[in-house]
Amino acid sequence: MELSVPYGVIGSTGRMGREIAAAAGGTPCLCVWDEGETCEGSPRVIFDFSSAAVLPRTVELCRRHKSALVMGTTALNDGHMAALRGLAEEVPVVQSFNYSIGIAVMAMILRDYAPLLADWDAEIAEAHHIHKKDAPSGTALMLGRALGRDVPMHSFRLGGLPGDHEALFGNEGETLSVHHRAISRSVFAIGAVRAARFALTKEKGLFTFEDVVRG
Repeated sequence: MELSVPYGVIGSTGRMGREIAAAAGGTPCLCVWDEGETCEGSPRVIFDFSSAAVLPRTVELCRRHKSALVMGTTALNDGHMAALRGLAEEVPVVQSFNYSIGIAVMAMILRDYAPLLADWDAEIAEAHHIHKKDAPSGTALMLGRALGRDVPMHSFRLGGLPGDHEALFGNEGETLSVHHRAISRSVFAIGAVRAARFALTKEKGLFTFEDVVRG
């Protein structure tokens, strides 16, 4: 699954930055972290799983190097998404709040089958590590959009949990739940590298991780 092209990592000293470097192999030619940045070449693809506040710098670097972008930062607002759409007119951009294959399939299941439970009660619960700042998580919001209606969302911050998401449905006589649990943060890095390989086959455009999973 290692990348065979030069790559960059925004947030290279963070948990996900280190996981991505381990999954991609080699040493990033571009690293950006809180205290500064290093550049020892021109990356073909840049990974950003850092902070929404860094997005303008990420877009600038992608334009300068004509790099594809794999964006995994959460808590993006409409302005951030507009910036990504603008960048996608020039280079390939994959944007997702979760790079787990299981979550991508879970979203597909909800999109296809939740309408059959339109008259059932529905809620979404998510749990993450205590350092996660946004609540509900970007993944929970993404699953809510896949579900197709506004539902209550519940957030828990517990220990070092990488990520746990559940969509729950119920009526007077039965309940149904669709549940995904990430056991290791490495699954997100492996998915991000898969997204990078996908992006490198495109000239430009904005894609989701579901596009990557579907091939």
